[in-house]
Amino acid sequence: MELAAARELWRPEPGWLNTASYGLPPQPAWDAMQAALADWRVGRTSWEGWDESVGRSRAAFARLVGVPAADVTIGAAASQVLAPLAAALPDGARVLAPVEEFTSNLFPYLAQAGRGVRVRTVPAADLAGAVDASTDLVAFSLVQSATGAVAAYDETVAAARAHGALVAVDATQACGWLPFSAAAADAVVVAAYKWLMAPRGVAFGYFAPELRERMTPSAAGWYAGASVHDSYYGPPLRLASDARRFDISPAWLNWVGAAPALELLAEVGVAAVYAYDVDLANRFLVGLGRPPGDSAIVTVDAPGARERLAAAGIRAAVRDGRVRASFHLYSTVDDVDLALAALT
Repeated sequence: MELAAARELWRPEPGWLNTASYGLPPQPAWDAMQAALADWRVGRTSWEGWDESVGRSRAAFARLVGVPAADVTIGAAASQVLAPLAAALPDGARVLAPVEEFTSNLFPYLAQAGRGVRVRTVPAADLAGAVDASTDLVAFSLVQSATGAVAAYDETVAAARAHGALVAVDATQACGWLPFSAAAADAVVVAAYKWLMAPRGVAFGYFAPELRERMTPSAAGWYAGASVHDSYYGPPLRLASDARRFDISPAWLNWVGAAPALELLAEVGVAAVYAYDVDLANRFLVGLGRPPGDSAIVTVDAPGARERLAAAGIRAAVRDGRVRASFHLYSTVDDVDLALAALT
């Protein structure tokens, strides 16, 4: 589907510039979820139909980040997906992360302090240069949520590889608009309710096969079984041989809403979304006298921004006088110009 045709699948109220907080569902996702809710309300169907959305979502996510679906696990939140990786770190392991890192990709490792796991933080711009022989894992966000800064992905991965360190990437603020290959890292986690425009409670993880061999699926239940329908009761342990062994039982209705949104993004192509989103972000930056950038998330200083944006009907994140505006498929030139008029 062409991007222009895809954009007709949203009818947002003007002024939503806050996808970095949560994304808006396209019409097919909204319709699918409403139909499932109606069926649930009256007991019209069984759960197996809803469950098909999990497989569809997994396949679409794998396509978006360039990995086999067999290497993708599903979950509910970024930190939950990362938990088995943190637990698999050896006693006394050393983790390197940006000081600005979002805690979903920090707390799982900090929680291992009782085993001697230590986390060292440095400014994000210094991350690649700070990797050394003592580093066991480098953890960072592909796009920083507060500022929109895009990490030096290739450079940081290369530095980690040169020192034999693992790489764990939180791509929550990148996946859906920024093209990248998850396979360059060892682990990539994404909470899907932002740029993938799924309901909250949907998350994905890519785990490289070599990494999975070190990890224990401690949260395994029936949904992690080699055959889900043969895993309802009793021993022995019979887990899937691929990344599904780290799946948790899905909240089905959320996945019903996720599958159409991810499939639409995969059909349009992330490269086209990148060009559209960043072009709007740069229109916003240039309109405020700032140089253009390479991110769909931008942060600018604007005194009195909260009141001025609210009066204009613009919904963006404002913290300590700094505006974080984020632009996605349903954002428009009119949205940008309305925000500029309010701030200038």
